[in-house]
Amino acid sequence: MKSFTDLSIFGHTKFLQIDSPQTRSAISPPHLINTKLPSLFPHTPTPAPNCIFTPIHSFTSKQYMGTIRAGITIGDINGIGLEVIIKTLSHPSVTQLCTPVIYGSSKVVSYHKNIVNPGDFSFHTTATADKIYTQKINVVNVWQDNINIALGKETEEGGKIAHIALDRAVRDLKEGHIDLLVTAPINKNAMQMAGFQYPGHTEYLAHEFGVKEGLMMMVTDTLKVAMVTGHMPLNQVPPSITREIIRSKLDVLIKSLKIDFGIAQPVIAVLGLNPHAGEAGFLGKEEEEIIRPAIIEAKKSGEIVMGPYSADGFFGSMNHKKFDGVLAMYHDQGLIPFKMLHFHDGVNYTAGLPYVRTSPDHGTAYEIAGKNEADPTSFKSALFMALDIFRARDRHKKDIANAVRKTPKPSEIPEEM
Repeated sequence: MKSFTDLSIFGHTKFLQIDSPQTRSAISPPHLINTKLPSLFPHTPTPAPNCIFTPIHSFTSKQYMGTIRAGITIGDINGIGLEVIIKTLSHPSVTQLCTPVIYGSSKVVSYHKNIVNPGDFSFHTTATADKIYTQKINVVNVWQDNINIALGKETEEGGKIAHIALDRAVRDLKEGHIDLLVTAPINKNAMQMAGFQYPGHTEYLAHEFGVKEGLMMMVTDTLKVAMVTGHMPLNQVPPSITREIIRSKLDVLIKSLKIDFGIAQPVIAVLGLNPHAGEAGFLGKEEEEIIRPAIIEAKKSGEIVMGPYSADGFFGSMNHKKFDGVLAMYHDQGLIPFKMLHFHDGVNYTAGLPYVRTSPDHGTAYEIAGKNEADPTSFKSALFMALDIFRARDRHKKDIANAVRKTPKPSEIPEEM
């Protein structure tokens, strides 16, 4: 049997963290084990200081080979979404990792396939996700009528199909027909024309899954940036920044870094809201009255949280390299430096959901739609990250279940002598 380490599509090195009583007692003090494993996943967590890392999964394990059902929404049919999807899935090794389930239209997929001309890109068409073929590319037809494709333009029809595909995929995710979700880019104006009532995917998914605090994160191997506020006008940001919301977002971020990315004790940097982090109140009082008290509360609960830092100096001096995660106050404060550093390989991850959802960190790119010029790296990273986080969560659940089973019943505890 050909192992995953023989696959030529990815040449990455993977480190995954373990933190258990066994490892802590066996290795003291904790240090990095530079055990390298050729990996299929380009987003692997960077080893943090004072953490123990070792390969966590055997990628040749029959437990996962091709069985994870990866739901993929086509996004805006007039953008580059299907181009990057087809380029990613056209490598035959991908179906050894997962079973792709594309939500959209077989007609639209075929249209974009003719533009990309990927060679051998065959797919199975089905009306429902319960009839997919394992280790094959599947297309769930959510739209049967003819479709007017207007490459490079925002249209109501493009928004409507993206909306329907997203609704259907989320329903199937809830019902257990797929295991995770990767969303291709949408155009927010086209979605609004089609009746979509949310600023973006993050807010929609938080509502659909009944989550109070979904958290937008931009992620690569070396940089993980989360935002306190998401898609909102800038003048609404200051009144939205409260001590409670910062603590809530910090809790979601820290939990995700621990469970989803395997960092046992993450070190977090919190950015200020005002220029120069308020200059001790001279340029704004939010840092001293809201942000710093929230940081102090987090520290009292045992977390390693530092700040508030001035955003320009923080990224300009490369201080972000010293931290496992960064919490920005608003959208552009976090996304501008992130995309300057990682535009082509970054991933948008929604933390705090009961299911795994990722997307590429770029938009519809109307200006190059239909030209076969789109770089699929970010979408590829989004797919592989989703698979890796799914495995990490699955392992976490099993570890908890094993710990519960190993806990002795009161009747089994020997009496003291």
